[in-house]
Amino acid sequence: MATDDRVELGLALLAHAEDECLPLPEAVDRLESVTNDPTVTRTILDEAELRGLVEREDGIIRPGSRRRVDFGSQVVRREGEFECRRCGAGLSTGHFVDLETDELGPFGPTCLRKVLGRE
Repeated sequence: MATDDRVELGLALLAHAEDECLPLPEAVDRLESVTNDPTVTRTILDEAELRGLVEREDGIIRPGSRRRVDFGSQVVRREGEFECRRCGAGLSTGHFVDLETDELGPFGPTCLRKVLGRE
């Protein structure tokens, strides 16, 4: 995945964060489902602030829109042999999130909720 693709996917993920506020380490943990490159993570956070998707202050991220992911239409389940993008566990059912810019996943159900801020 090219850097620009990772940035756009990370921005879409932050735009769909459902939290009122999010400590920076938690935001970085979620962005690790997109990239493990600290430079790309910083770019995502900086660009999210520039575009007004989040506000950052004193190590806290405040998402602007808190658009919810619709589990009925934006989460696709697929059967197969997968590895969770967040925790690395083996999966027989992968959950993929359609974030307009690209698809993110696979995740197990618990990691999916954590990445989206529902847990």
